[in-house]
Amino acid sequence: MKKTFVLIALFVLPLVAYLFFASGVNNFGRLPVLTENVKDVSSMDASKTLGGKITILGFLGNEVENQKTIALNLNQKIYKPFFEFNDFQFVMLVPRGTEEKVEELRYELSQLEDISRWHFVFGNEDQIKEVFQSLESNLQLDGTLGTPHVFIIDKNRNLRGRTDDEDEGTKYGFKATSVAELNNKMEDDVKIILAEYRLALKKNNATRSK
Repeated sequence: MKKTFVLIALFVLPLVAYLFFASGVNNFGRLPVLTENVKDVSSMDASKTLGGKITILGFLGNEVENQKTIALNLNQKIYKPFFEFNDFQFVMLVPRGTEEKVEELRYELSQLEDISRWHFVFGNEDQIKEVFQSLESNLQLDGTLGTPHVFIIDKNRNLRGRTDDEDEGTKYGFKATSVAELNNKMEDDVKIILAEYRLALKKNNATRSK
């Protein structure tokens, strides 16, 4: 018995502690709402909407060929683990005139995964800026109308993020050029919001069955 206890103390307890801290404090609560009523993309494309879906929103800019690293990182680290959830989608805003470049990117992504939940929405400069400004973040679009950051938008078109991030304080978006940030922060937060909606769905189903 003493040997068993010593083994547990030496190996099991440290492992439990590690898993607790590695999972992050942010796992144990709702993902904060940072901005309400993000402008919908339906004004740019009537067949697309941010409403009713958990959306990863991005702005690729007009140099799409230079954004492949962003797209491939997102596809591998965020899209691939979660795309089978029916209420999950990617929406990338791109300026009109980049359709051919987007098709090339879409083809490249399609060789890796089912990309049925990847959506590319085309708009003019004012439309893209209007959506970005509605996020009310501390980030900016560059001269190509792009940014390496992507954003988590909930089903009610609210921007979700962190209010107590250890590096930034309030964290509005996630830098998709950083695999470490996607692994250590964004994946964690996507899990939280998906779990939040699954829990709400279970509660609603339980209430209806009574």
